Amino acid sequence: MSIVNKIVDMYFESLSKKFLAPFLCLIILSQQSFAQTAVQSIPSPVTWKDNDNIILLHTKGMKRVYYEYNIKKGTMVEIDSPTPPKAVPTVALKSGDIIYRDLTGLEKQITFTKDAEQNPTLSPDYKYVAFTRNNDLYSIEIATGRETRYTNDGSELILNGWASWVYFEEIFGRGGQYRAFWWSPDSRRLAFYRFDDTNVPMFPIYDAAGKHGTVVRTRYPKAGDPNPEAKLGFVAVEGGDIVWANFDPKADQYFGTPYWSNNSATVMVQWMDRDQSNLVLYGVSSFDGTMREIYKEYQKTWINWISDMKFGKLGFYFVRDFELWEHIYYQSYDGSVLERLTDGMNWGIKIINIDEESSTINFTARRDASVRNDIYRLTRDEEGRRVTKLSLGEFNFTTPLISPDGKYVVAMCSNISTPSRLVLLSAAKRGVVKEGEMRVIADSKSEDFDKQKLPVTEMIYITTSEGFRLPGSITYPLNFDKSIKYPVIVNIYGGPNSTNVMDSWRTPSKNTIMWAQEGVIQVSLDNRASGHCGKEGINYIHRNLGHYELKDYIYWAKYLSSLPYVNSEKIGITGFSYGGTMTALALTEGADYFKYGIAGAGVYHWHLYDSHYTERYMDHPDDNPEGYSSSAAVLKADKYRSDKGSLLYITHGTGDDNVHFQNTIQLVDALQKAGKQFELMIYPGGMHGYRGYQGAHSDEAINAFWRKTLLGK
Repeated sequence: MSIVNKIVDMYFESLSKKFLAPFLCLIILSQQSFAQTAVQSIPSPVTWKDNDNIILLHTKGMKRVYYEYNIKKGTMVEIDSPTPPKAVPTVALKSGDIIYRDLTGLEKQITFTKDAEQNPTLSPDYKYVAFTRNNDLYSIEIATGRETRYTNDGSELILNGWASWVYFEEIFGRGGQYRAFWWSPDSRRLAFYRFDDTNVPMFPIYDAAGKHGTVVRTRYPKAGDPNPEAKLGFVAVEGGDIVWANFDPKADQYFGTPYWSNNSATVMVQWMDRDQSNLVLYGVSSFDGTMREIYKEYQKTWINWISDMKFGKLGFYFVRDFELWEHIYYQSYDGSVLERLTDGMNWGIKIINIDEESSTINFTARRDASVRNDIYRLTRDEEGRRVTKLSLGEFNFTTPLISPDGKYVVAMCSNISTPSRLVLLSAAKRGVVKEGEMRVIADSKSEDFDKQKLPVTEMIYITTSEGFRLPGSITYPLNFDKSIKYPVIVNIYGGPNSTNVMDSWRTPSKNTIMWAQEGVIQVSLDNRASGHCGKEGINYIHRNLGHYELKDYIYWAKYLSSLPYVNSEKIGITGFSYGGTMTALALTEGADYFKYGIAGAGVYHWHLYDSHYTERYMDHPDDNPEGYSSSAAVLKADKYRSDKGSLLYITHGTGDDNVHFQNTIQLVDALQKAGKQFELMIYPGGMHGYRGYQGAHSDEAINAFWRKTLLGK
């Protein structure tokens, strides 16, 4: 290129930056307003005030507006605020110390220490605050300021009331913020876990910020590594000796979140062996640590934790999948009675409420269709058990609320082509809404909806050779012409029991609209293990993560390639986390069908991920070496076809404490050893998902990659 041409190019480039940037901003803003004018926000249900009135909340930007809707009059009036629940004091952290706020809003600092407190939690009677400091458990009496220390051995390795990492990530959940202590209902005792991380390998996460950088030391058990030892303890609020539950702390085991009984004497604790094939629910005495077995379950593949229990007078209600579909079960507290209450093929069951007096249970489930949640009522009487569908039509129902008298249901509903509606349904034969009718209280579909001509999205389905019917969704380009062959972006996740495709409304994002305008078909796909095919479909992945998921995505690729309007040479696939894993497999093992891909923060060898998650599906590495090898993307680098035009874009945050950056380093090394070319984008200090300027940069880079590979721009 001559110097004259360079100068000319630089001149026009400066012009484009100066004049086109505002123009592009206008395009983006018009895309956003385009979708917003087609679909408007509407109120959502908060609670029933009484049998005739519903409290609704409408969020308008930063403003929260409450309404009261009368079902008999059909009127909606704005109210200052709903009748508040029982006002309670609150606690919070400020500069590492605990701040107590009373009912008048008056704040009082109640700790004054150089070391920070964590997870301040009020007792049910609001007289005490429990918390941890330097991995020891404490409480403070609010009225007197008297502090009680319950444990004295907290350290980097001994954690009292503070969760070890694998419990935080996989069992208690990140929402718990590492808290591992629980007040009894009568506020007289605390239950807590003590974790010993001594034998858990330390994984260093390097942060390059500053002059010398720093290292975050994480006790992270990878597949096959020693897990933390765990003990369940109980202590009186005034202090004294700790009572330890009679479990063997040296056993290779896991414990679930404990549930206090109403009498504050017993805690229900889930126990699981390391293989995660055996689950036992124990009733543990908080006074002497003795245990009795209440419920026991075995599955050949693996068992999931009991995630929710609804307590009755003589027993509790819970959801299990050991019969290959989910059902609601009743278990007596003494362990003598276990009864299945539902029939059919259910998945994703969520119990709304239970009324033991009328022997009814209201719940939602994907029962009539795997892609839609419906509302059901289970009734038990002298004629037996029966399940009645309360919802109507082919819609996905969310946030259902049952009226106090059980006669009505208010909920949100939508499907893939129908924006969200707030509706009222009848659960009785007579009332203001007749049986078989659905009253629309509010509709997010604006009057201009049809004029806006949003991209059209439809459900699509394929059936595998084993008979599994799998759903997907497809968004067509604007002005779609079947005689034109379009490139395709395939969006996946693919993880076990993680549904990506539902028959529900999603207002098109600016990227969705942009790709539709630029002539790209957008597809979201699920596989047999995504939750549409019950536990039978999920069980296929046991001991060989990625194999059957990829097999199903190849089925999808063949289906898409068979469509007359799809350019089979321009199919790109993208996913993050488990989706990143599957994308790397798609461009290696599935290279005949997928040419371009963006893999974000994937696990590229399962021995690099945590013990609890990985071994649940893959078993211990010593018991399944073939499965770990056959599922590892790093061992398939030679199958990637960069020499024939394929291109893999890999992205990862260096600070990721969940899927370590180590995965991407090892994949990069394997690709380089195989002589393969690829693209790499790292985000310094980035976690498992990019935010702020890193998120904006990632979006721009991804769009540029697809324009280059799929559109030749």
